[in-house]
Amino acid sequence: MTANNFPKMLSPKIGLGCMNLSHAYGKPVAEEEAIKSLNAALDMGYQHFDTATLYGAGKNELLVGKALMHRRSEFFLASKCGMSMEDGKKLINGRPEHLKKQCEASLKRLGTDHIDLYYLHRKDPDVPIEESTGALADLVKEGKIGAIGLSEVSAQTLRQAHNEHPITALQSEYSLWTRNPEIATLKACEDLNVTFVAFSPLARGFLSGAIKSQDDLIQGDIRNNMPRFDAQHYPKNLALLGRFTDIASNIGCTPAQLALSWVLHQSKNIVAIPGTRFVSHMEENLASHEHQLEQSTIALLDELINQNTVSGPRYNQAQQHEIDTEEFI
Repeated sequence: MTANNFPKMLSPKIGLGCMNLSHAYGKPVAEEEAIKSLNAALDMGYQHFDTATLYGAGKNELLVGKALMHRRSEFFLASKCGMSMEDGKKLINGRPEHLKKQCEASLKRLGTDHIDLYYLHRKDPDVPIEESTGALADLVKEGKIGAIGLSEVSAQTLRQAHNEHPITALQSEYSLWTRNPEIATLKACEDLNVTFVAFSPLARGFLSGAIKSQDDLIQGDIRNNMPRFDAQHYPKNLALLGRFTDIASNIGCTPAQLALSWVLHQSKNIVAIPGTRFVSHMEENLASHEHQLEQSTIALLDELINQNTVSGPRYNQAQQHEIDTEEFI
């Protein structure tokens, strides 16, 4: 099974991660401002918008629905199920009946009868991946979703799910400072004709150069709980930025554009979904596809920032238990 319903016509291969508007980084953006930003993104050429049940405990889907559904034919819509906030606590539940219930709720919040790509946000360790995939396959048959995606899973899990029903996309964190997909999932995606969707391609803002110290992160920002941003590791990581910024300057682009260009150069079937709340950053990110990197520049970046030069694991112990990706030994 090699079917891939991810639209090849999307150009450039930069989508918009909508999470930042409602969830995780900084304070949620005021609704009126967020609606204007999403429409500005669509106007400037974004065709792929990514949200999830989890983000803002459903508020992000409500926002995307209110902002964009009057222009539904103009974009590719992705959302996620299987991970949500219940009574103030994060819940991972991949049981078929739960996923179908979440899909109905997502459709209602978004104000649409069809989600183009619906991801299993996290693999439930208590539910065989074939069962979760089978439930999503039922939703495809019912016309409620167009295609199935998986998030933060291993190559083995991807292959198991793909045997149950064709998987269109695998979404996972990928950037210069998070190289885990290079262990196995990038290759598996190429083998199976699955689009790889890179989230946090700017290393959760690190590679943009905007976070000068831990003091730049407000209370409640999820990066406060990520080891690479703590007092032990972040000063060591900041030491890598000087050379990285110099490389960007030398080739005539911004650090964010350099980071995104590197990601897009890693495979022909990669799509990146940087998230931002600022229209100026949306414009900057969208233009990153214009920068073609020389092989010598890619080699220099690979040597500078990789799993051996970055200090600290990407997740804390609790977060690590939620994912199914391969890890470097």
